[in-house]
Amino acid sequence: MTDKLPNMKPYEEEVKEFSWDLSKEELNYKDGDTINIGEYCTDRICKLGKADKTALIWEGHSAEVKRYTFDDMRVLTNTIAKFLQDLKINAGDRVCLFMDKVPELYFGVLGILKMGGIAQPLFSAFGGESLLTRLDDAQTSAIFTQKKHVAKVRKILNDLPSLKHIIIVDDDGSKPLREREIAFNMEKAEKVENFDVYPSKAETPSILHYTSGTTGKPKGAQHVHYSLISQYITTKYVLDLKDDDIYWCTADPGWVTGTSYGIIGPWANGVTQCVSDSGFTAENWYKFIEKHKITVWYSAPTAIRALMKDGTETVKKHDLSSLRHLCSVGEPLNAEAVIWSEEAFGLPFHDTYWQTETGSMVINNYPGMKIKPGSMGKPFPGMTATIVDLKTYEPLDKQGTVGMIALKPGWPAMMRTYWNNKKAYDSKFVNGWYLSGDRSSIDEDGYYWFVGRDDDVINTAGHLVGPFEIESALLEHNAIAESAVVGKPDPVNMEVVKAFIALNPGYEPSKMLELEIMNFVRKKLSALAMPQEIEFVDSLPKTRSGKIMRRVLRAKEWGEEIGDISTLENDL
Repeated sequence: MTDKLPNMKPYEEEVKEFSWDLSKEELNYKDGDTINIGEYCTDRICKLGKADKTALIWEGHSAEVKRYTFDDMRVLTNTIAKFLQDLKINAGDRVCLFMDKVPELYFGVLGILKMGGIAQPLFSAFGGESLLTRLDDAQTSAIFTQKKHVAKVRKILNDLPSLKHIIIVDDDGSKPLREREIAFNMEKAEKVENFDVYPSKAETPSILHYTSGTTGKPKGAQHVHYSLISQYITTKYVLDLKDDDIYWCTADPGWVTGTSYGIIGPWANGVTQCVSDSGFTAENWYKFIEKHKITVWYSAPTAIRALMKDGTETVKKHDLSSLRHLCSVGEPLNAEAVIWSEEAFGLPFHDTYWQTETGSMVINNYPGMKIKPGSMGKPFPGMTATIVDLKTYEPLDKQGTVGMIALKPGWPAMMRTYWNNKKAYDSKFVNGWYLSGDRSSIDEDGYYWFVGRDDDVINTAGHLVGPFEIESALLEHNAIAESAVVGKPDPVNMEVVKAFIALNPGYEPSKMLELEIMNFVRKKLSALAMPQEIEFVDSLPKTRSGKIMRRVLRAKEWGEEIGDISTLENDL
């Protein structure tokens, strides 16, 4: 039976005593040692006597279940690492994973790290344009994918001379392979019992995660193997994982949560985790929890709000008594969701706040600490956080004042750069602070309360979508002369994409054209980037210099004050 006491001491006590050295000691790591995340999550756990312990319980669409021990995972990640070496993939090369949530995705990340490569996980829902942008920017050498997704890769292959290998993990030999394609079956490949893991150091690059911004192409946040120090201890303290827990992180590894806390954190702690690749319905999720007796559940507010819509009656049909700790990530968790989860599960969801760039949790609600529904919680011990003025970027002393969340650099999991974009990286640091781009206030008890993004990035279902990328795709449609994209409030997804479109001569607004444009974006980028609503306009609000004023359109959607429009070229 799991010990009921939290892993973390009472918050105020932990803040006084905490040091990152505690994490290093538990991981038996000393400054200057080699540190390879792939090895720490597999070989090290086996050496601790847990070789036969279940590492992964995976369930697919047809309710097929696969189980892997830590020793299975050690050998399979060795096998993947050796396969890549034999393909002449070198340390430092970028290797993309473009797959559904299949075991090969999870083991592939660790296998890439074991041979010294940089893992580049991308959502399998991405369209060709989104995929091309990210593979081209990273100059990716190889990509793991599936038969169902390989067509997207084939379409952009001529624009990717650096992509040497397309590795299809479920190829059955029924059709001939094409240019640069190679079949790899993880289960049937010759097992590699021993592999000389790449001797990476603290600052050796590990994972490259792409995040969308307001302007320009998506930026690749580059993380290093030393991130393990943060990810291990935050998993232990915030998610409160213990040796006998069965853990479920619902995030896809295409999102940083899916790697930091869906691969690295739990397995570095030697914990069994479950993965479901069967799609979302309330019934499916509750069955999954009941069947596998999940104890700790890490999900997203979008999913929680969707479960709320389904009500508590569905909950009551299932035995969910195994659950003991619930956490949420990706966007602000509204107070109603916290209150509802206590009613539905007898447990509150603990909101956690962090970003692709931070690599690990930075402001959280902790086990044993009072939850204020709607609050992000307090900074993780070892982190120095504050709210800075939106113009001077100096810390604000006044409680309740809205400013930007800022963090003192130096925590282990902080990104080390944006790939090939040092200028953008440097702009994130001002006056000795990392600027998050998120607005918040702090109350009299030190709890943080999220207010909103400080830019135009759209947070839809916990995924950041850059308006520039969508607008660029829209302009490729023959009918569109101009476009502007903003987030629109949505009760389930927090925000959805709304596009304002001015048409070229000869085109008239219609429902048919609206659907055609939506589908056009979905195919080029992804379902997340697809506008959920289109408003056809004669013209867009612009400054006299020709810059589209998205904030005017956004304010209209959110019912906010429009503010100074003295630079507007034309009226709304």
